[in-house]
Amino acid sequence: MTVASTPELEADRQYLIALIQDEAVFHGDFTLSSGKKATYYVDMRKLTLDHRAAPSIGRIMLDLIRGIDGIVAVGGLTLGADPIANAVMHESARTHTPLDAFVVRKEPKDHGRGRQVEGADVAGKRVVVLEDTSTTGQSALKAVEALRREGAEPVAVAVIVDRKTGAQAAVEAEGLEWLAAIDLDDLGLEPQ
Repeated sequence: MTVASTPELEADRQYLIALIQDEAVFHGDFTLSSGKKATYYVDMRKLTLDHRAAPSIGRIMLDLIRGIDGIVAVGGLTLGADPIANAVMHESARTHTPLDAFVVRKEPKDHGRGRQVEGADVAGKRVVVLEDTSTTGQSALKAVEALRREGAEPVAVAVIVDRKTGAQAAVEAEGLEWLAAIDLDDLGLEPQ
């Protein structure tokens, strides 16, 4: 279990946990993006795009990655990572080490500059990949692959909710640090 670095940030984290439990955990029969079946679904987009949760998400995720030296930008595979990266970018603007944000398209554009990574220039830079929740880690690793092709140095994957279903092992096998703000124990859920 992760604990935030200050009592104020831990209060933010507990507030977010309560919001997730109340508004973003749905019970039923679901198929996850990995193809796996689940009896509950944690719909973090419901909260990453919510005015009540976004500021807390920005502060919590910024706190989570605070110990990683030299990072200059955060982002990940669109659409899940986009609001998280923006929340972190906005919160970081209040600090002495502001971070930029980037978006990784699922495929390179077929027009214009043909870019797959938009936003911050990541070539030669240390970056962190963000995700709302992760089952297998494949979305984050797709972003990592695109970032490496752009010359970036992805150093970690940070998720809001860790489903504890193998994503951490997959990410660490690629030589990246795994960070999670909230896990299933925090939410009172069992791994599936």
